Amino acid sequence: MPSATLEDLLQPLRDAPERSAVLLDVDGVLAPIVLQPDDAHMPETTRRPLIEVARRYGVVACVSGRRASDARRIVALGSIAYLGSHGSEVLRPGTIAPELDRELQAWTRRVQAFAHDAYGEKLRRLRVRLEDKEAIAALHWRGTPDEDDSRAAIEEVAERAEAAGFVTHWGRKVLEIRPPVRIDKGAGIVGLLHSTELAAAVYVGDDVTDLDAFRGLTELQERGRLGYALRVGVRSDETPPALEEEADTLVEGTDGVRDLLRALLI
Repeated sequence: MPSATLEDLLQPLRDAPERSAVLLDVDGVLAPIVLQPDDAHMPETTRRPLIEVARRYGVVACVSGRRASDARRIVALGSIAYLGSHGSEVLRPGTIAPELDRELQAWTRRVQAFAHDAYGEKLRRLRVRLEDKEAIAALHWRGTPDEDDSRAAIEEVAERAEAAGFVTHWGRKVLEIRPPVRIDKGAGIVGLLHSTELAAAVYVGDDVTDLDAFRGLTELQERGRLGYALRVGVRSDETPPALEEEADTLVEGTDGVRDLLRALLI
């Protein structure tokens, strides 16, 4: 029996667009991965179908490890929601300031104080980049002159962070230092959608942090808030094996995501 095509898998969403959610990561999904994060942008060929998807579907949101405002800058579409810092902040359509959980706000100063103290001469010399994401601090080593040395130095910071009571999370050439409270894309998605009863939802992601989003869809199904769920992985040279295993289907790179958006409009 032939396997289902992407169009077949998307059919439940197309059958009830007003009661469906389209959820997408940003980097590596809507925007190609680049050496300098500030250079990231979403191609116009992807933006055009995303605009139409936002008009047609009930809920459309970007779920990113970046700050919500940064994700909105890259996507450049104000009519959809942005879950930033892995869902710990929400920037709703038409608003300027993101909403941040009070418990996380209480941890922001401690996380940032530790990160700025740890970001010493060694990391600067290695050209590791420190990113401030309110309750999360991130150390990036993509594109540094010696990525192996950079990772080794960051591993030392990770040990210190864990000893100090913080939680560490590794992504694609990035270490995140987080408070010891739940922060993940699954929790963000559940928080965004828990009060909405949906017929179908699709999530598209490319990294280990997106596994939490996959599981968030499962949680919504178990709560009876979601019918059909489709988990899509974006394949690249850096695709984590676990993502390929847990995804219902895979698309090839950001071009494959563009094609998925177009397929939602058929």
